[in-house]
Amino acid sequence: MQQLTIPRPDDWHLHLRDGATLRAVVAHSAQHFARAIVMPNLNPPVTTLEQASAYRDRILAALPAGSRFEPLMTLYLTDQTSAEQIEQAAASGIIAAVKLYPAGATTNSAAGVTDLRNCTGVLNTMSEIGLPLLIHGEQTSAAIDIFAREQAFIEQVFMPLRERHPDLKIVLEHVTSAAGAKLVCGSDTNLAATFTPQHLLYNRNDLLVGGLKPHFYCMPILKREDDRQALLEAATSGHPRLFLGTDSAPHPRSAKESACGCAGCFSAPIALGLYAEAFAQAGKLENLEAFASRNGPAFYGLPVNSETITLQKCSSPVPETYPGGDEQIVPLRAGESVAWSIA
Repeated sequence: MQQLTIPRPDDWHLHLRDGATLRAVVAHSAQHFARAIVMPNLNPPVTTLEQASAYRDRILAALPAGSRFEPLMTLYLTDQTSAEQIEQAAASGIIAAVKLYPAGATTNSAAGVTDLRNCTGVLNTMSEIGLPLLIHGEQTSAAIDIFAREQAFIEQVFMPLRERHPDLKIVLEHVTSAAGAKLVCGSDTNLAATFTPQHLLYNRNDLLVGGLKPHFYCMPILKREDDRQALLEAATSGHPRLFLGTDSAPHPRSAKESACGCAGCFSAPIALGLYAEAFAQAGKLENLEAFASRNGPAFYGLPVNSETITLQKCSSPVPETYPGGDEQIVPLRAGESVAWSIA
């Protein structure tokens, strides 16, 4: 297959940051995606409806003229979030989901939840009204190896959570392990998952062998090759509750290439080409349409986009950097090429 036309995809996990960075990067997502679930881990985090509404206004103001890109907003869950806040957020039509960051798991997660049992009332309310919980699935105890965080989270946090709240709609985001892939391919109809291009295409050797590659550093961290193979098999399988979420996360070059570099891969400009590469590698390119364009809307109760885009097998160079506001941003696969591009 040399060409594929699909309904315009949505990105169900996206970081746009704020200020000059937001204004520099949002056009890349708007060019390829119709909608995106926007992450709330700003500094300070987006914890209220008022903050989410103001952030949405800033995103819309930063879009290119004529763009119809729709940001779907999220609230950052904390130990202090109330059921009343959740009810108001859901009724507003602005909030599409609530995001769980275990405290200390990733960028700007210090205000995250310390114990999910502190959020029982909130989660009961979300179950009743059908508002999804988006989970960064890592257990962050210092005793747990960084490469085992996802499996530990599944065993120690997710399974008890599911027993307490069987009707809660959950998206396990950026699945990275064979254990995670097995979980989300099960029969739980209230559980969905997103997969990033970097976790489908790369493993921890790409990050570490021959010297540390800071632009492959993300959280959750890249895992072993057998984990990558399990992710690729799951994502390309045609399973109806697995879908696209780039987790594109821009950082200034100086913040990535430093003694304590930030976690996150900036993939928005080339993400669809990378996903096409992964699905072609698995011999399942025919399943990309469901993964990119249909499964996410079905889980969120939204219509499939009527506009289409065409991907073609055509090698395209990836710039060394993109403008990022005050500094340049280095993308995933900088200076190389991607085998598929938008026609």
